[in-house]
Amino acid sequence: MYTVKSLFGLVITVLGLVDPSLETCDNSPVTALLVIDVQNDFINGSLALKNSPADQDGYEVVPIINELIQNVDFDVVVYSLDWHPANHISFFDNLNLRSLHPSSPVSADDAQIYDVVTFSGPPIMNQTLWPNHCVQGSWGSEYHKDLTVLDDRIEIRKGTNPDIDSYSAFWDNNKLSETTLEGALRNHSVTDVYVCGLAYDYCVGSTAIDAADYGLRTYVIENAARGVADVTIEEMRNRLIGAGVTLINANDVKSDMQTCGATYPIHSTLMNVIMLLVWFLSTHGN
Repeated sequence: MYTVKSLFGLVITVLGLVDPSLETCDNSPVTALLVIDVQNDFINGSLALKNSPADQDGYEVVPIINELIQNVDFDVVVYSLDWHPANHISFFDNLNLRSLHPSSPVSADDAQIYDVVTFSGPPIMNQTLWPNHCVQGSWGSEYHKDLTVLDDRIEIRKGTNPDIDSYSAFWDNNKLSETTLEGALRNHSVTDVYVCGLAYDYCVGSTAIDAADYGLRTYVIENAARGVADVTIEEMRNRLIGAGVTLINANDVKSDMQTCGATYPIHSTLMNVIMLLVWFLSTHGN
């Protein structure tokens, strides 16, 4: 029969409540760093985050990302670029190139930069109106000069369709067209992705959620990302948590990778069931 001491030992073993650093990886994770849209226009150009409502400086992510690239042994490093044609639907200056749907919350005459309008399509779609940014081949679309850009990188250019925006590095906003990113990660057998860059509440977060949807263990490196507005940053953080994305600090990435990834907390209901089982067996045993 089980004793109380042996039962508690069994629970501790099952729950893995030993120092995870003592564990070894039977199947070592294959890791990718996704560097999202660290481009001139988001740092000191037409859509510089420091001029946005949250007043965050996009440049601050550059040295943090550089240090990650230098000091952490990622198997794959991916860079994404916003790569818009001049007539892109997201540009405020192009508002009159397309008709608005009657349900649009703002008319073309009243719309301002950062407003959300509804275009008739097809398909009917909501669109935030941004300043012109990251136009293909322009200075604003280039990587910031201080960013470490590897020669053997995977590069994803998104937002190339003039009639639909693309926040995620995996898909356009309506999930109509997929980039090559998922295939590239699959070809490298990637299991874990660490997402950073600009902007947290749009392209970084959308990329991370799509990665999680593909079944990848997904992490957002919060201090290596900056956002547009406090409200949308908090909304995105809640969406990330709901999607099962782990929020992590850059200083913890290396140690996290060395311990086979993040340790997931045991759900309290499962813990209660196990402890009830321990009580039952202990009271009916010796």
